[in-house]
Amino acid sequence: MFSVPQSSKSEFLDKARQAREERKGLKEKEKSAIHIQALVRSFLCRCRLQKEIRKEVDDYFQVSETGTSKRNALSIFKIARKLLFIYRQEDKMRFEKLCRAILSSMEVENEPKVWYVSLALSKDLTIAWLKQIKDVLWTCCSLLKNLKVSIHCQCQQLCFYSKYLHFFTFLNIMGHLNQKGFYSMLQILLTNGLARSKPSLSKGTLTAVFTLSLRPVIAAHFSDNLLRSFLLHIMSVPAVVYHLSVLTPECMATIQTHDLLRKFILFLSREEQCLDICVCLEGSHTLCLLGNLIHLGYLNEKVLEEEANHFVKDLTDMLSYCQRYVSQKKSNLTHWHPVLGWFSQTVDYGLNESMPLVTKQLQNLWGVSIIRTLFNDVLSKKLESQEPTPPPPQPSTSQNNLPVKNLFKRAFQKSASVRNILKPVGGKRVDSAEVQKVCSICVLYQTALSTLTQIRLQILTGLTHLDDLLPKLWAFICELGPQGGLKLFMECLNNDTDESKQLLAMLMLFCDCSRHLITILDDIEVYEEQTSFKIEELITISSFLNTFVYKMIWDGILENAKGEKLELFHSVHGWLMVLYERDCRRRFTPDDHWLRKDLKPSLLFQELEKGKKRAQLLLQYIPHVIPHKNRVLLFRNIVTKEKENLGLVETSSASPHVTHITIRRSRMLEDGYDQLRRLPVNSIKGVIRVKFVNDLGVDEAGIDQDGVFKEFLEEIIKKVFNPALNLFKTTSGNERLYPSPTSYIHENHLQLFEFVGKMLGKAVYEGIVVDVPFASFFLSQVLGHHHSTFYSSIDELPSLDSEFYKNLTSIKRYDGDVGDLGLTLSYDEDVMGQLVCHELIPGGKTMPVTNENKISYIHLMAHFRMHTQIKEQTAAFIRGFRSIINPEWLHMFSTPEVQRLVSGDNAEIDLDDLKKHTVYYGGFHSSHRVIIWLWDILSSDFNAEERAMFLKFVTSCSRPPLLGFAYLKPPFSIRCVEVSDDQDTGDTLGSVLRGFFTIRKKEPGGRLPTSSTCFNLLKLPNYSKKSILRDKLRYAISMNTGFELS
Repeated sequence: MFSVPQSSKSEFLDKARQAREERKGLKEKEKSAIHIQALVRSFLCRCRLQKEIRKEVDDYFQVSETGTSKRNALSIFKIARKLLFIYRQEDKMRFEKLCRAILSSMEVENEPKVWYVSLALSKDLTIAWLKQIKDVLWTCCSLLKNLKVSIHCQCQQLCFYSKYLHFFTFLNIMGHLNQKGFYSMLQILLTNGLARSKPSLSKGTLTAVFTLSLRPVIAAHFSDNLLRSFLLHIMSVPAVVYHLSVLTPECMATIQTHDLLRKFILFLSREEQCLDICVCLEGSHTLCLLGNLIHLGYLNEKVLEEEANHFVKDLTDMLSYCQRYVSQKKSNLTHWHPVLGWFSQTVDYGLNESMPLVTKQLQNLWGVSIIRTLFNDVLSKKLESQEPTPPPPQPSTSQNNLPVKNLFKRAFQKSASVRNILKPVGGKRVDSAEVQKVCSICVLYQTALSTLTQIRLQILTGLTHLDDLLPKLWAFICELGPQGGLKLFMECLNNDTDESKQLLAMLMLFCDCSRHLITILDDIEVYEEQTSFKIEELITISSFLNTFVYKMIWDGILENAKGEKLELFHSVHGWLMVLYERDCRRRFTPDDHWLRKDLKPSLLFQELEKGKKRAQLLLQYIPHVIPHKNRVLLFRNIVTKEKENLGLVETSSASPHVTHITIRRSRMLEDGYDQLRRLPVNSIKGVIRVKFVNDLGVDEAGIDQDGVFKEFLEEIIKKVFNPALNLFKTTSGNERLYPSPTSYIHENHLQLFEFVGKMLGKAVYEGIVVDVPFASFFLSQVLGHHHSTFYSSIDELPSLDSEFYKNLTSIKRYDGDVGDLGLTLSYDEDVMGQLVCHELIPGGKTMPVTNENKISYIHLMAHFRMHTQIKEQTAAFIRGFRSIINPEWLHMFSTPEVQRLVSGDNAEIDLDDLKKHTVYYGGFHSSHRVIIWLWDILSSDFNAEERAMFLKFVTSCSRPPLLGFAYLKPPFSIRCVEVSDDQDTGDTLGSVLRGFFTIRKKEPGGRLPTSSTCFNLLKLPNYSKKSILRDKLRYAISMNTGFELS
């Protein structure tokens, strides 16, 4: 019964609440309206006031400009106060007029009341005037900060405001400006004007701005705070010192007058100050500061010489800071920098345009002037002279393409009388001040090499420019420690002290620079002129490096090496391998120089079997310390193991799969190509049985027990490498083989090259030696040496064309203007009667060869001749060859050693070894008189060339197997024959007995010895006289009768 009254009450309360809210809303609206009205009135009032003030200011300047009224200091002060009160961006022109009015007041003579600064003397206005001049000056700074120096009118304003600031700045006001960011403003201004390829600041503006920046520092007597600000904001502007030296030499004189470089060096020599500067600047600007300091050092040689230690320390610390953020590869956290490479700090890309100038400043560090100053202790020492003593004669190899007659005599006459051979002698304390200084300098340059990754080659080239620096640095290294040489540095590897790290850094720098030097020197400079190093010193150095690397590996240091030690290893190893490869190309070391006599091959092979890390590393990095014969044996063992793993070897439980092919003798190459090119790789590696048929399809007699396949392989290789086929060409001079650039006349020439690669790989795989002499540059490509950082095309060029190499190097040595020769960056070639122009680079035929690009031209030409021209052919050949021979297996051989692996040993034929491994048939035996005559004729009557012809007559290769005749497959055999080859039906009981007892059916004096090269078989008639045997054998081998004639 209470529901109705309850409802009425709720409605009443709701209405009352709504009424209150409406009244409250109305009050708020009324209040807001009043507030808005007040704001509008205030705004309108301000606008009116601003308009009135602007009109008053405009009228003031208009009256002044007409000259109807004379401005005094007080009127300028009052109008300035009003303008500053209402100053906005739109008032920039009025503000400029104000500044001009103030400057004009200062130019009036003999009327102090007109001078604006006179108000500072008024007791009532001093404080107000000081505040006003501070506001005016900071407004000038703000305007300067936003001006665009590339716009002409704004450039004029920049010049005006900078001069205005220069006129009115003094100590009290400068302090105020510094607190508000005066140096930051100047940094932005200078960066905008100078961080470009061509500066947009005029001489006057730059002078004014730099003087402004220097004024607080001088006024504060070079306090740490002001020096810090100056270094952070002014000296970090890209190439500011370069622009000052070019545009305003007066400013550079000021820097020298106040000895600023010394103050900078000493300030940064405190580690915490240097770190603070680097952290504040980050990488890009730290590099700019570094460039400016180096430039100052270049211009102030005296200060640099006196403060060398501190200067080196400062630069090392700054480079080390940058090095923390240098990355080896791209990632989401890295940015590209044109000098530092991939960099994990933020990169200011606005500085990229100025980086060439910064790089130019940095180059002074490895320029002749600074190098001579820093390395003065090393360079000032004279290398003692000595009387010449003739060097031992060095054997030349078939790889030597330059004339070597009297080479060492000429080299000796030119350089041996100059100084002693530098060898480790010891005697210099490593803790002496001199050694510490040289070490710290080496650390600086080594840090630069690892930090400034994109200009690393420039640094190395600069350090190798002085011919005497590296020899004298080597002499310095030789004097270190009690005995000098290896022992000291091996001890350093086991110590983790700063002293040890510095000594190792010196060795690392020496190796990096020397490796670079030898890489860029040609053979004439190394062997004949002996630039920088004498041949005997290279022998000593290579022995030192060889032992150092060997010890690092064999003593287990490399296994756990990280960071600096690992870098040191790669540096020393790189220098070692450059010397080794040059020695392989053209010998300068004595026999067995590279071998380690304290390393037992049997122990090494045992450790390889057990998977020992040090043995694997030794084989990976310095296989040359193992005798060549042992490495060949290892290679054969690797091949045998693979055959076993692939099931290609006959076992008691299984037989290998055999591939049968049928070949027509008249179309041997075509049939072999068609049937073998589609075979899987493992089938080619396996057993292949060949059946020869004649043109009528009739089978030839005989069963292939590897001999027929050997004959087939030899014949195939002989055909494809015949230059008449135009798949391969011969080099000029020594007639060595390389792919023909015009092989494309064959429709399927690339498939043929891949097939040839497989066939040669099969021969090496089976240990069949074939008489195919390759050009060494081509074998280097097969081994992958051309992918090495240190590979130089020009060094390999003599193996292609020694005359062409001489012509190119004569351009390098040409003293006049190369442009007069009329050469372009192109190569003209006669291709099958037509002159074809090959551009070495795009547009090369229109680009002249000059003194500046002649080195590039030489390398481009060499690269074109040996790589570009035959790129596709070489790639196809390598693809086929590597499908059979794993490239890692050949890593343990040098280029000449791979040639020996293909074609056999180039040593003298060991007749005793051949006799020991000869098998006799048909009644012959080792004591048979014909056999005794044969061996006596070979040893006594035949010369080395005839013995090689004899071996080729029987085996098809003039060189013996690398591991001796025990590894000749099938074994060398001699068989007594009674009839001609076409009547020969094999050995019978009668023929064997007659041969054994020297019973002849008839006198065989009219018949010649013959051979079956597929079986390495000599077929020898049972001659009655030794003289007949000698004459017939000599005739047979000279005519190379083989199967053709008997």
